[in-house]
Amino acid sequence: MVTINDIAKRAGVSRTTVSRVINNSGYVSEASKRRIMTAIEETGYVPSEQAKSLRLKRTKVIGVILPKISTETSSRVVDGINSELNSNGYQILLASSDLSMEREIEHLKLLQSRRVDGIILVATNREQPLLNAIHQAEVPVVVLGQDIKGNSSVLYDDYHAAKAVMNAIFAKGHKKIGFIGVHEQDQAVGVERKQAYLDAMAESGVTIEEGWMQEAIFDIDSGATATKQMMQSLVKPTAIFAVTDRLAIGAMQYLQANGLKIPEDIAIIGIGASDLSKYVTPSLSTVDYFHEEAGILSARLLLNNLQNGEKKVEKSLMRYRLIERNSLV
Repeated sequence: MVTINDIAKRAGVSRTTVSRVINNSGYVSEASKRRIMTAIEETGYVPSEQAKSLRLKRTKVIGVILPKISTETSSRVVDGINSELNSNGYQILLASSDLSMEREIEHLKLLQSRRVDGIILVATNREQPLLNAIHQAEVPVVVLGQDIKGNSSVLYDDYHAAKAVMNAIFAKGHKKIGFIGVHEQDQAVGVERKQAYLDAMAESGVTIEEGWMQEAIFDIDSGATATKQMMQSLVKPTAIFAVTDRLAIGAMQYLQANGLKIPEDIAIIGIGASDLSKYVTPSLSTVDYFHEEAGILSARLLLNNLQNGEKKVEKSLMRYRLIERNSLV
């Protein structure tokens, strides 16, 4: 096995000079640099990444905590993160919280014990124990999806995106609009999107009938169950706004199984622009949040912190795009 000492001896220079060339640090004459590079090429010497990490106190590994690894949204976010970090010489270590705040906190601590250089947390809540864990972290943490005071965050424009959804539904002539949301522990999806629905209904002067608002969890079956409960209302809605595509698809499945036509009998729209939204029948109207782009931006904010060597709080608000398809027309 070729060592750095072998390269130094072969090139007729000191070990320190070889180290400067390998790490691109400090002055080395062009003649010495050429001899060192020739020696490296002739011997096939590869610097030890572990040794470099110890010297630089860096592991070149970033921890990424996801609500669920298996979802398309997570996959698209990770694609963005991975492309940006890989191009900068970093690798990622994935962890799933399974929508549990306790596991988010556990993973924050575990990843730090694994000596990651930083962490990207795709957060689902802003509960105080999680905030404490984020602020106490000894490595930079960038949060995606929730606005964490005093911490760098990449945010989706949930309120205005949901308002755009409601405006699109109103534009089709609907007034009786049902809503499938999630628990308000999730500030972005559970609170912001719900508030947009409430504000839009109030501004339009429409009374929200009992049963029109249902709470679900983040899966298709839950969307179907919420729709079943909604359709038991005395006054039936003519359109449904579900806060995620999976919930909207669950609603579609229930309605179609019970003989209702979409959008003739009832219109449906979600948020997420999942691949599945294009292929269900009818195709689902939705909102694209550009998840890959959000992953790239999260990685860039983290790299900025690492390169500057100091904590710098940055906030970035993502764009969105309304996609009208056959479930709404």
